[in-house]
Amino acid sequence: MYHLPAFGPMQITVTYRRTSRLSLRVTPTGKVNVSAPFHTPETTIRQFIADHRQWIEDSLRKMEGLHRQRTSFYDQLPLRTPRQQAEAAARLDGIVRPLVARYAPLMDVEPPLIDYKPFISKWGDCVPARNHITISLYALLLPTWCIEHVVVHELVHLLVPDHSDRFRRLLTRYFPRWREARAETRRIMYPKQ
Repeated sequence: MYHLPAFGPMQITVTYRRTSRLSLRVTPTGKVNVSAPFHTPETTIRQFIADHRQWIEDSLRKMEGLHRQRTSFYDQLPLRTPRQQAEAAARLDGIVRPLVARYAPLMDVEPPLIDYKPFISKWGDCVPARNHITISLYALLLPTWCIEHVVVHELVHLLVPDHSDRFRRLLTRYFPRWREARAETRRIMYPKQ
């Protein structure tokens, strides 16, 4: 893996892999990643990037817009101080605990330890070995039924640690509207998409 210099402000990383063709991806942080078959000459890679420059620039603009929307979404709930976080955790706990009390017996799981953190990269986290779930404080920005989806999702992880077919079947059994809730959450975060 190396960084390809001399492409203006674009940060381009090239990774050689076992692949049959060149491909590229723009990350949410605005980096451009190129995957290339082993032994591909740099001139071929540079030409590939030049041929796809318009697509890269369009993708970077789109990512920048999504980043602005995401920042705007999270800025609605100030969590800069410990006091703000504690107040948000108390409000969220008043929503989450009754949901856990309702679903844990239905799912035959022991009610877990519950924690709240200002996650922005995920809505929840589960550590089955410790019977512990963490819910993002930013879930307060969602409708209650979307928070319910997050809680049930994490409770199902106490039974199935991955996102396999079994996980999705159980999630569907206990919260049939999960796809709708996921779509609504995305619509709330990115309203102009």
